[in-house]
Amino acid sequence: MHELSIAQSIVELAEKQARNHQAKCIEELELEIGSLAGVELQSLEFALESCVKGTLLENARIIRHTIAGEGRCGDCETAFPADTLFSPCPVCGSYAVKIIKGKELRIKSIVVK
Repeated sequence: MHELSIAQSIVELAEKQARNHQAKCIEELELEIGSLAGVELQSLEFALESCVKGTLLENARIIRHTIAGEGRCGDCETAFPADTLFSPCPVCGSYAVKIIKGKELRIKSIVVK
């Protein structure tokens, strides 16, 4: 379950930023998680609940945004919604597709007090 290590990293990064700004607590944490990032959202949510206990994030509101997958065909330049990392181009059928959205996993913002 790599979601646990992801949750631990999120907590560590958020706490480091909060401490750099002499914050007493984190009120809100906003995450962006791509649908193609390989993260099981329910597992991440469970892991975060466990990891925030006893930290500056313990009472924080955690907002999660899911970023839909999008690919661009390298042959015909068509941009299209991608449900998997290996979706073919719906126009020409090519597999020369670059994923341009949906692999994100980042902290978008932190609100501290």
